Amino acid sequence: MRRWNLLLGSIFALLLSTSAVGQMSKPSDALALEQQGKLAEAADVWRAVIRKDPKDAGALASLGVILSQEHKYDEAASAYKKALALNAKLPGVQLNLGLAEFKQGRFDTAVAALQAALAGDPHNQQASTLLGLCYYGAKRFRQAVPYLDLAAKSDPANVELRRVLAQSCLRAKKYDCALEQFHQILQLNPESAAAHILSGEALDGLGRTPEAIAEFQAAVKVSPREPNVHFGLGYLFWKSHQYDEAKREFESELAIDPNHAQALAYSGDIAMKRNDPDAAMELLRKAAAMDHDLRIAYLDLGAVLAEKKQYPEAVAALQRAVELDAAQPDAHYRLGRAYQAMGKAEESRMEFAKVRELHEKTDEPLASKMSAEPPPLPQ
Repeated sequence: MRRWNLLLGSIFALLLSTSAVGQMSKPSDALALEQQGKLAEAADVWRAVIRKDPKDAGALASLGVILSQEHKYDEAASAYKKALALNAKLPGVQLNLGLAEFKQGRFDTAVAALQAALAGDPHNQQASTLLGLCYYGAKRFRQAVPYLDLAAKSDPANVELRRVLAQSCLRAKKYDCALEQFHQILQLNPESAAAHILSGEALDGLGRTPEAIAEFQAAVKVSPREPNVHFGLGYLFWKSHQYDEAKREFESELAIDPNHAQALAYSGDIAMKRNDPDAAMELLRKAAAMDHDLRIAYLDLGAVLAEKKQYPEAVAALQRAVELDAAQPDAHYRLGRAYQAMGKAEESRMEFAKVRELHEKTDEPLASKMSAEPPPLPQ
């Protein structure tokens, strides 16, 4: 009986509380509840205000703020959009909308709102920084750079912000800008392996490969088990035709990560160059099975298979290499040779014609090999 009475008392108290909130329908009531940390109750009051006046843009904007505080960003964005439809000049709402969209990873949508926020207040540092981060998240790196540069200058000790700026510069092929930021990061944190790696990528992009190698060697010294660091150093050695050193680094990467497809593929390429087709075949097949978009694996597989006179399999591998990058002449040339050996004169003629049309590309920069995706935004 005592438990029953306690239960009834709790239900009665809850009903009284709900009734009290239900009687609140003024903005001052919502603000008072928000100050008490009663966000759900405050949101209910704002909804009551909106029911009484659906065109109250301020109430809709205030509801959006409460919903954002509750991490209900999709609902918050909806409330902000309704408020802006009623009054496009409500102060702060475009910024809040941009933040809500950013929190959901909807970077392109956030950009439009933040551009509007900056148009209304060109000196708003928060909107400017957030816009730079959204451009970065949307992989619009060239557009991100000027906004992130301003943000880094206003907060020079913020290593994470400098890292995002440096990555944006690197991926926009603004290598001098990237190097400047990496030097700043290293001054703030001399033991940063990541900064040495990224500095090496930037130096490689500038064609300063020996200096890039030195940066990667510094990164290895600081953090020998850093993901990709041995592969990156190996790739730089490979580009420089220092195959013994490259092989050693690829093997070091594979000792850390046996499923590193690129390290396997480039190890296979070295084996092929050293006239060891069986070892090359094993490594290349394994790499291609792990990563179906790894062009060098298919290119070299085609060459090894053609050398073994396994022409149909060679053609299939080389066709895949062409699919992955039709602008590279090497796959067309090898495909033409394979067709020629098979007696397919017309197909061979067409491939050799493509070779004449194309110009040999320079070696791809290391930045394109290290990661297909930029590092995530700081939390």
